[in-house]
Amino acid sequence: MLDRPLLLTGFMGSGKSSVGRVLAQRLGCPFVDLDSEIVSTAGRSINDLFAQDGEQAFRSLESACLKMVLGGGRTVVATGGGVVISDENRCSMRSQGVVVNLVVSLPQVLERLHGASDRPLFAGGNAPNSVKLLMDAREQFYADADIRIDTDGKSVEDVAAEILRFVEELHA
Repeated sequence: MLDRPLLLTGFMGSGKSSVGRVLAQRLGCPFVDLDSEIVSTAGRSINDLFAQDGEQAFRSLESACLKMVLGGGRTVVATGGGVVISDENRCSMRSQGVVVNLVVSLPQVLERLHGASDRPLFAGGNAPNSVKLLMDAREQFYADADIRIDTDGKSVEDVAAEILRFVEELHA
């Protein structure tokens, strides 16, 4: 059915990791969380990478890890929310995999990430406004996907089922 990576993109809190695990299980293939790969490669948390090296250094490492996982063949990859801001990353993902964007509304993000301390771009006293600005800035990049699926009000299993139907149609 799936012969290349299935890449889940979307804003933080859209459900990429949760949906990705379910998809990998149903497809019988490996699951890779790109953020976990970055942490493993760097030997430090994403918060530490941002704080000590800055966002630009983090994005370079993210791109390197993406290239590595794209060579993994049939796999489900939950990308980081900002991986799409790089033209090169989007180009690589589109040419080497199937890109599924998980769409999430601002209220849903704020609800899902309430109290999260492991999201450097979600930190600060004005999170709702910062999150909205970031979501708006990334929208054009998220739109560059093979399919977009709204996750609001849907279970992880329902979102995974929609993606599986799309993948089946691709290979029918």
